[in-house]
Amino acid sequence: MKLYQSSKWIQAGIFAAVAALVAPQVFAQDAGTRIGAVNVDKVFSESNIAKQSQARLEKDFAKRQNDIRDSVEKIRAAAEKLDRDSAVMSESERVRRQRELAEQDRDLQRRQREFTEDLNQRNLEDRTKIAGKANIALKQVAEQKKLDIIVQDPPYANPKIDVTDDIIKALNSQK
Repeated sequence: MKLYQSSKWIQAGIFAAVAALVAPQVFAQDAGTRIGAVNVDKVFSESNIAKQSQARLEKDFAKRQNDIRDSVEKIRAAAEKLDRDSAVMSESERVRRQRELAEQDRDLQRRQREFTEDLNQRNLEDRTKIAGKANIALKQVAEQKKLDIIVQDPPYANPKIDVTDDIIKALNSQK
């Protein structure tokens, strides 16, 4: 078994060495290759469609979020009241209130979980729509600037090749 694993590592090492030798030649074949870079997070935060989507999400989910926040406060107040009054109430009354509080807390946790799931689902749906439109804008910018490739979120990109603002501008001009 160890021999097989060593063989795999040797093969992987050989592959990496060959790739390291060949990759510069592949990129050097066409010295005229034009590259652009895009910051996807900036597109998703600064484009008009993304801002509109965020505003819609906030509006659509604000009531539920406020209801949850109110429930948290009510439960917190009820728990504090129970702590204060527990010394003067009967054992059965204290147990009954603790159960009610536990039930309210479980209901709150369920509503918070559903809220988070619904918000995440809706956010994903909106981001998918935005991504589709952003890809169209990206292709437009690539064609206009005669770019051969646009790299998304590189660890580093010279500002000269950053086309993020151009993509946002193209995205904002879409209907």
